[in-house]
Amino acid sequence: MQPILRVAGLTKSFIVHAHGDLALPVLKDVALAVSPGECLALVGPSGAGKSTLLRSLYGNYRADKGSIRVRHGEGWTELVGAEPRTVLDIRRRTIGFVSQFLRVIPRVATLDVVAEPLIGLGASQQEARDRAEFLLALLNVPQRLWALPPATFSGGEQQRVNIARSLIVDYPILLLDEPTASLDAGNRDRVIEMIAERRNAGSAIVGIFHDIGVRDLLANRVHEVVPGGVA
Repeated sequence: MQPILRVAGLTKSFIVHAHGDLALPVLKDVALAVSPGECLALVGPSGAGKSTLLRSLYGNYRADKGSIRVRHGEGWTELVGAEPRTVLDIRRRTIGFVSQFLRVIPRVATLDVVAEPLIGLGASQQEARDRAEFLLALLNVPQRLWALPPATFSGGEQQRVNIARSLIVDYPILLLDEPTASLDAGNRDRVIEMIAERRNAGSAIVGIFHDIGVRDLLANRVHEVVPGGVA
């Protein structure tokens, strides 16, 4: 099957202004490709640049050079150097991202936080809320919390809200940064099952899994990220 995500020559450095604008190389000439139905696990030592690579694929970090091509709609779109509106449209329709931290507007109810991405694609309020309720229940988020802002929740509860928000849309590409962090064994197993269902349904997944057991259950392949070097 043809890849839906292609990366070539991706290079990224960070400028350390406190040290005379020193350029700190993180990624150099990264190349990878992921097809529908694949889960690619990023592996490598702490500080190698795995999270930087994931955030570059999502457009949070602008690459110094190289290419990130995404199958978006009926054609291919280049993310490196893309206009902000193009990046936002790709996030809305093509790439979902489960980060380690839930970042949402304060004081918005959990149910609305989860439903918002589906409403953004044109779904009705009722359809989106019904789907949000289903996912929150599936992830064992107590119903008494659904009307409350998630900022006050425990780490594990926030992570499950984050996952529900990211899975409410059937994104062709999913980026996962430690999706089972902060979860107890029961909820971890449920999340693994849900991610596996998306992979088996044809989503292309790129993830960081420090839990080797989780990685072995989900990943078809691994990609080693070398600190500051070729990967």
